[in-house]
Amino acid sequence: MSEKTVVNELKDVTIRFSGDSGDGMQLSGTLFSTLSAILGNEIATFPDYPAEIRAPQGTLQGVSGFQVRIGSHDVYNAGDKTDVLVAMNPAALKVNAGNLKRNSIVIYDSDTFQKKDLEKAGLQTDDPFRELNLTSVQAIPVAITSLTKAALEDMGVDNKIMLRSKNMFALGIVCWLFNRPADVAEHLLKEKFAKKPLVFQANVKAFLAGYNYGNNTQLTASTYRIETVKHEKGFYIDVNGNLATAYGLIAAAEKAGLQLFLGSYPITPASDILHELAKRKDFGVKALQMEDEIAGICTAIGASFAGYLAATSTSGPGLALKSEALNLAVMLELPLVVIDVQRAGPSTGMPTKSEQTDLNIALYGRSGESPLAVIAALSPTDCFDAAFRACKLAVEHMTPVVLLTDGYIANGSSAWKIPTMDDYPEIVPHVVQKFFTGDPKTWKPYLRDEETLVRYWAIPGTPEYMHRIGGLEKDYYTGVISTDPDNHQRMVKIRQAKVDKIADYIPSQEVLGDENADTLIVGWGGTYGHLLEAVQKIREAGKKAAFTQFKFISPLPKNTEEVLRRYKKIIVAEENNGQFASYLQGKFGNLPLYRFNRITGQPFRIEELVEEFMKIIEK
Repeated sequence: MSEKTVVNELKDVTIRFSGDSGDGMQLSGTLFSTLSAILGNEIATFPDYPAEIRAPQGTLQGVSGFQVRIGSHDVYNAGDKTDVLVAMNPAALKVNAGNLKRNSIVIYDSDTFQKKDLEKAGLQTDDPFRELNLTSVQAIPVAITSLTKAALEDMGVDNKIMLRSKNMFALGIVCWLFNRPADVAEHLLKEKFAKKPLVFQANVKAFLAGYNYGNNTQLTASTYRIETVKHEKGFYIDVNGNLATAYGLIAAAEKAGLQLFLGSYPITPASDILHELAKRKDFGVKALQMEDEIAGICTAIGASFAGYLAATSTSGPGLALKSEALNLAVMLELPLVVIDVQRAGPSTGMPTKSEQTDLNIALYGRSGESPLAVIAALSPTDCFDAAFRACKLAVEHMTPVVLLTDGYIANGSSAWKIPTMDDYPEIVPHVVQKFFTGDPKTWKPYLRDEETLVRYWAIPGTPEYMHRIGGLEKDYYTGVISTDPDNHQRMVKIRQAKVDKIADYIPSQEVLGDENADTLIVGWGGTYGHLLEAVQKIREAGKKAAFTQFKFISPLPKNTEEVLRRYKKIIVAEENNGQFASYLQGKFGNLPLYRFNRITGQPFRIEELVEEFMKIIEK
């Protein structure tokens, strides 16, 4: 590094790689975040995919981004506005113009900022920075495309490989800017392209060319260092929510002593759960890709009847298709985990964007009185715990469980310490031969544990417990088909009571922040990191606020009403039109609720949260 370059210490920084969907921005961002995690930084990432498949090159619709926030501690989300933007074309600059901090650094590929490129992005002048009112940013032109080609010209590779390597040149510049060691990055590239030696050599050479270009030209007056964190000892990986969900299912199957079965159908953004579990034959996982969503859940129900820990994964449109079969699982009272990675709707909506709009369908989207358990993961790493907990509730309480994640935490990643399974509770399936204490001759399919109201799981082939179950209403005592009005009333009530009793087996709702605050900020699911940071900023500004994030939705924790009644103002913030707020008001009535709702397909903006919450607090 040049002696003239000043190294500045930063608490945290937000960087976004942005370009066409074929420019390799996801790979550059992933490598940079993994490298930062290895060095001991806390990280949070946000891959922002275009909804279109291969939109015309250079257009606004085709812009793909990867945002990563790295810090010395307390990195709860991927950040709001960016400190550094790598823009591979004018469209990437235009799309991200509103998300740049004042005095942020913009490194752009000057080779792609020609007249035709500007026109594709809908820009009218030859000065896009002035046109987009970006006069306060540090614009740094780098001929990334031509410099990459020059670096690789003696390798004998074709033009296609050269162009595909320019993302590594950009990555090299950013690694120089933030003092990331080149040798560790080279090791990561070797792992990534182990089976493609020529591609590996091209990528490493392009990376080093970018790294050296930043150093030799003193591209900026300063470079930056993020202090590392002293983590608890253990094995860490950079994990996204979908991967953590898959691992949580596997861990639960091991704890329960059951074989894991996933019947599923590919759908954005949930497909990676199926992809990962299909690889895990080493754990005895059976993962079937079915012909459609309905077949996926039906195979899972069949596997559950046969004694497997059964799951199916989907997103909003798929959950709608699965509703009839999910209703059957409720009537059969079989354990089943349904993972819904929420995306922007309705219908096919914006498949690569994130929302919290499936809460109502998870709670109510079935015919008849059809109660089941609903929980929501809070972060990419919490997806492991949430999936594990969903499985435990399903097999111990003989109920379907809907696990809600969302595109933001499913694709986003954080550093995760691989847990020790001794730290997790046992999972004890409610099988008939273990829990039924009566004479097998007196057993019937819908007899229940008197305390939990859970029916006994009689797996086919278990001696003396042959039976039939189905979607038609059954007699409480005999298990045969019944249309008796009083029996139906009883069965409806008892199915609901069984789910309600789950509240006895889940943690109480915890509150963070000021104990004597008048205002409680409430969220649920994957908005946890943004809301927590917003509350911290409000408290740093001298205002009192409390905060609670709900993971258990149906049933709610037993102390929920007691918590809510403490406050004069309750702000419920959600990425929908107020579904959880309406749910709470319907449950408890007469709550002093204020609603904050955004349905943009993008994560909350912390700056906006703070501004809007402060207005309500000071009202």
